[in-house]
Amino acid sequence: MFFLLIVVLTNTFLSILFKLFPKYNINRLQAIVVNYWTCVITGSICLGNISINTQSLHSEWLPWALMMGVGFIGIFNLIAYSTKIDGITTTTIANKLSLVIPVTLSVILYHETLNATEIIGIALALPAVYLTTRVKDEKKKNQHLFIPILLFFLSGSLDSFVKYVEQRFLTTPDVQAAFSIHAFAAAGTIGTILITILALAGKMKLHWRNIVAGICIGIPNYFSIYLFIRLLHSHFMDSAAAIPVTNIGIVVTSSIVAILLFKEKITIPRFIGLALAIIAILLIALNGRTI
Repeated sequence: MFFLLIVVLTNTFLSILFKLFPKYNINRLQAIVVNYWTCVITGSICLGNISINTQSLHSEWLPWALMMGVGFIGIFNLIAYSTKIDGITTTTIANKLSLVIPVTLSVILYHETLNATEIIGIALALPAVYLTTRVKDEKKKNQHLFIPILLFFLSGSLDSFVKYVEQRFLTTPDVQAAFSIHAFAAAGTIGTILITILALAGKMKLHWRNIVAGICIGIPNYFSIYLFIRLLHSHFMDSAAAIPVTNIGIVVTSSIVAILLFKEKITIPRFIGLALAIIAILLIALNGRTI
């Protein structure tokens, strides 16, 4: 339960910080790259040593960590592009509804079982996410379905990828921490190369405020990923239940914070979505489990 709560809270905190980026004129790409390196430092401090060394180069999970790092930076840029072209709502829905992919694969590949109550909860999660993230006055013109559909499959595939690696290689907390550090280092390296190219081409200027922003999001971001892996490896619930509970928990908490702190309107669809999401969480998370 602890891992689940912290993952939801850290992701919600990240949403708050991203919401403040435009207000303080933060360059998102620069902040994200600094965030990755902050994750590496944070993870190394928590682990008590620098896990990126010659010995880690021979780890059987290293290629998977590198691929996950590529996934981090790739999906981030896809989200940014989709937000620009298709809007925030379409992008958020495509990203969050992707939970159906890892849930389905968990049942098929890992023979995890879902009872009727959990299936009802997961079914309620889909309209809950849609209604909660739906914004009535967002412009719908010039939208293209290809990018949101691509984001849907890639985001769901990344969650499934994390589950596969966790199941096969990440058997101890230390290995889970080291894996996360290497994945962030891979993403940071790719992002640093990209920023260097843009800076040399005169298309980007570095600024200290982006570094500060990156540090602020890096620390909670590390724990959001590391503890998500710990959650999947825990015996609190199967991943087929943990993934949807985590996603809709983030949506509900972020929506409540947006309403309270940023004075976003409580529309009827959003109210219904929040109610469905809470019911879904209760059906999935509390079914046959003690907290």
